[in-house]
Amino acid sequence: MQTPDRTDDIARLQACLNDLVSLLALPALWRGRDPPQIAKTLVEVLLGSLRLDLVYVRLGSTDRGPFEIMHVSRGAPVREGDATAAIQRFLGQDPDGWRPQALDIGGQVVSIVPLRLGLDSAVDVLVAGARRPTFPEQTENLLLSVAATQATIALHEADLRLRQRALAEELDRRVAQRTLELAAANDDLQRGAAFLAEAQRLSSTGSFSWYPLLDRITWSDQLYRIFGFDESMPVTLERIASRLHPEDVGVFVEAAERARSDGGDLEFAHRLLMPDGSVKHLHLVAHGSRDRDGALEYIGAVQDVTERHQAAEALGRARSELAHVARVTTLGVLTASIAHEVNQPLSGIVTNASTCLRMLAADPPNVEGARETALRTIRDANRAADVITRLRALFGTKSTAAEAVDLNEAVREVLALTTSELRRHGVAVRTELAVALPTVVGDRVQLQQVVLNLLLNASDAMSSVTDRAREVTITTGADGDDRVQLLVRDAGVGIPEPLLEKLFEPFLTTKRDGMGIGLSISRSIIESHRGVISAANNEGPGATFRFSIPVRAD
Repeated sequence: MQTPDRTDDIARLQACLNDLVSLLALPALWRGRDPPQIAKTLVEVLLGSLRLDLVYVRLGSTDRGPFEIMHVSRGAPVREGDATAAIQRFLGQDPDGWRPQALDIGGQVVSIVPLRLGLDSAVDVLVAGARRPTFPEQTENLLLSVAATQATIALHEADLRLRQRALAEELDRRVAQRTLELAAANDDLQRGAAFLAEAQRLSSTGSFSWYPLLDRITWSDQLYRIFGFDESMPVTLERIASRLHPEDVGVFVEAAERARSDGGDLEFAHRLLMPDGSVKHLHLVAHGSRDRDGALEYIGAVQDVTERHQAAEALGRARSELAHVARVTTLGVLTASIAHEVNQPLSGIVTNASTCLRMLAADPPNVEGARETALRTIRDANRAADVITRLRALFGTKSTAAEAVDLNEAVREVLALTTSELRRHGVAVRTELAVALPTVVGDRVQLQQVVLNLLLNASDAMSSVTDRAREVTITTGADGDDRVQLLVRDAGVGIPEPLLEKLFEPFLTTKRDGMGIGLSISRSIIESHRGVISAANNEGPGATFRFSIPVRAD
């Protein structure tokens, strides 16, 4: 027989599962709806499913402008106007400061949870509130996160749908307007066609129409030029597929089959493999509509974005080169430390070699002692080689590569190069590295560069400290179920409040001889690893820098 507590747990779990199923069913209900309709349904479902006293949603930009909605539960002794005003004051703060907290709403203490909806992290937000002091419980947090995620996806899809519809309507409007003008004067027709062709040529954009039922395809001249096809030859899906990059054929076929079945709008990127071996990057957008006979027709545009893609790659290379410059600049700071790390084993090698010679010259030769001394010589040589290997990895120009990285081991390797330099400045390093820390996927050298930048910045921040120990603490650990984090805490002078928000901007520095690129590069590296980096002053002296990145997916 189940105990009452066990029965209550099962009931709560069943209720949670029922609520979760209801939330997971929302996307089907939202399909084809506009953002305000999605927001209203979300508010009604949350009030009906969870024991909430109020739910508020704000969308910054819809097809009808800004939108907000507040619903208060019938049983809650909170007025809607008071709740709206209190939450708007709360949301008027810096979005980075949004955290679950208790608000005084008309004399009632209400615990609120703000969740960003993702479209515009500074504007689009969901706020749920309850007067229960235990709110939100773990299951409520889960359900609210699921609801926010589902709503974010639905709002994003609705936004894309509205944009595509606007594009198609604009295209239809222009075509209709041009048709009227052409009917009035054949000369205007020829001139308009010439203008359109020139615009497509200048923007590297071609237009097309496609009747899926008949597989009838009509292309503009520019689209023939983009694909490199002879205009005298008919265009078919098979002919188009023959020009596609082999890796993108599946994407194209899947999009075509989906278009035939549901008639929805299309938008996807793909590549062409040209006869000369060059690769073109294309972006396709198309809107499906019905003609007078009810036949499905797609009208769309294809833009050649190869130059944009190449520019993005060039920007990535430039950023990588800048990061290398920063690492080499750091090499000057670490010269004394590196010299110490290399000189120590070299001195051991010279000493051991001399000892070995004396043992061999003895009468009789001390072969066993010479052997032990030779082994110590090999050990010291390997130590010196390890230092050189780490230097080559950290300050070389090798291209980045994603691999499984043990963040703890990366920290230890950085400390091996910097310990002497830090000691020279009176800085002690304490490590609190988590046991069995999950690996991450990333570039080992880049992540080590971030750790190195944060470590040296911490040392610089304590250069003027004389009344307390100059100590840096490096901590690693889990950040939720799917991320790991690293924190560097110093006991320095802290960060001036006006600089906190701008700390990671390029060329911002508080050092007399600094370039102001170390933290900016660190942010770029962490964001390229799908992570976040931040800084905050400690409650006591100093500041703490923290970054968090996803763990490696098994």
